[in-house]
Amino acid sequence: MQVGVNSNYRINNQEGESLSIYLAVDIGASSGRHIIGNMNHGKLELSEVHRFENGFEKKHGHLCWNVEALFKEILIGLAKCKEIGKIPTSIGINTWGVDFVLLDKNGKMIGDAVSYRDSRTDGMDELLSKTVSEQDLYHRTGIQKMSFNTIYQLMALKKYQPELLEAAAGFLMMPSYLSYLLTGKRQHEYTNASTTALVNAKSKDWDFELIEKIGLPKRFFSEIKSPGTKLGNLLPEIKERLGFDAEVFLPCTHDTGSAVVSAPIDDKSIYLSSGTWSLMGVELLNPICTEESRQVSLSNEGGYQYRFRYLTNIMGLWIIQSIKKEYGSRYSFNDLERHARECAGFSAVFDVNEHRFFAPESMEAEIKAALKESGQQVPESIGELIHCAYHSLAVSYAGTVKRIESITGKQYDRICIVGGGCKDRYLNELAAKICQKKITAGPVEGTALGNILVQMMSAGAVAGLLEARELVKKSFPIQTFV
Repeated sequence: MQVGVNSNYRINNQEGESLSIYLAVDIGASSGRHIIGNMNHGKLELSEVHRFENGFEKKHGHLCWNVEALFKEILIGLAKCKEIGKIPTSIGINTWGVDFVLLDKNGKMIGDAVSYRDSRTDGMDELLSKTVSEQDLYHRTGIQKMSFNTIYQLMALKKYQPELLEAAAGFLMMPSYLSYLLTGKRQHEYTNASTTALVNAKSKDWDFELIEKIGLPKRFFSEIKSPGTKLGNLLPEIKERLGFDAEVFLPCTHDTGSAVVSAPIDDKSIYLSSGTWSLMGVELLNPICTEESRQVSLSNEGGYQYRFRYLTNIMGLWIIQSIKKEYGSRYSFNDLERHARECAGFSAVFDVNEHRFFAPESMEAEIKAALKESGQQVPESIGELIHCAYHSLAVSYAGTVKRIESITGKQYDRICIVGGGCKDRYLNELAAKICQKKITAGPVEGTALGNILVQMMSAGAVAGLLEARELVKKSFPIQTFV
C-alpha cells in the first residue's frame, strides 16, 4: 500500500506508531500557516507546508478580513500537502476569536467580515449597559469587557445595519466558517463561542435569556459542539479538486484555546500564549464570575474538555510589530532586540493595555505622547523605545500574576510561555526578573501543536490531555529563564 495516497487509510510502522498525518491550519491576525504533525520514534514531529500573509483592509468604510483570500490560501496549502506526499488524515482550522460572518438561508456570506480592530463598536458598551449591566453580563458569561467582543459587534450591526441581521439566517465564527467552506457543515465550537460574551459560563451553552433581552435573533444560536468533534469530510468538489479526501475536525478553534492544550503546564503554572496578543492565565475546572474578578478584568474563556482559560488579554507583541512596521525593512526583530539590550537602563514604562495603543496611526508617537503626559523620560533612540515597550510588557505580566494569585488564592511557581513570542529571549529574561518567577519557553508552534493534539486525542492516538502534555515535553525543546 502506498502511504499517503488515500487519507482514509491509517497504517502503522514497525514500531507500531500510527502513520496518520494531522494538519493544523493555524491562522492569526498577521499570517497563517499549514503545519503537519506525525509520530516518529515516540516523538511528535511538526513541519510547515505553507505560510501566507493575513491582514485587514479598508472596505465599505470598515476594516475587514479578506475571507475569500484566506480560503484560497487554505486550498493552496492542502494542494501542497498532496504535492509533497503528505496527505492529511485529518484537518483542523483555528483562528483568533470574536470575529464572525453572517450567512443567508442558503449558506452564502452576507456583508463583510469586519475586523475586531474596526471602530464600529465604539459606544456599544454604553448602549448595551442600558439593557444589561456590565456586572450582570460578567456574572452570566465570565468574559472580561473588551470593546471588540462579539456581543458589541452584533449590537453595532443591530444599530447601524439592522437589515443585515434581518436577512441573515445565522452566523459562524471565523474558523467555523472556513471549516464550513471545506465541508458544507455549519457548526459552532465551544472555545471560540465562549469569546462572544453570549455563552453562559456555568451552563456552557448560549445564554438565551441574555440573547432575548438584548434583542438578537435566536435562530443564530444553534448547538455548540465541543473541541474534538468531527465536522465531516471534504466536499465532493474540493475532494475532486485536491485529489484526496480527509476528515475535518473542530479543534479548539480559538487560537489561545489550542495554545493552552499544548502548554506543558500543571496546577502550579501560569501560561502565557505570546504572539500579537499576550494571553496570560491559568487553567481552572470551574469559572470565577465574581465582582472582584470582573474588576481586575480576568476572563473565563472556554477550554478543552470544558476547562476554563482564566486569563486576561494583554496588548502583546502587537506593540513591537507596529513599531517595526513603521520603520519598514530598516530593522529586523533581532536588530530591535539588540538595540533594546543596549538601552537596558532606560526606566520609563507605560500601560500597554490603554486603548490608545489598540490601533494608533503611529505606535511610536503614541508611546512618546503617553510617556510625556505621565512626566516620564521620552525615548530618543530606537533602542530606548523598544526597551521601553519590552519593559512595559513585562511589568504588565507581573501585575497580571499578582491579580491571578490574589483572586485564585494560590501561588504559582512558574510562567510557561508558548507560541511565537517565546523565542524572544530578551522579553523572557525581563519577565523572569520582573515577575520573579521561573520562566519556561516553548513550544514555539503552540497553537498549531494544540490543534494537532486535539485531532490526535479524537483519533485515539493520544490517550488524553495529561499524555498530550507529556508528549510535548518529550518532543520539543523547552528553555528555562530564572
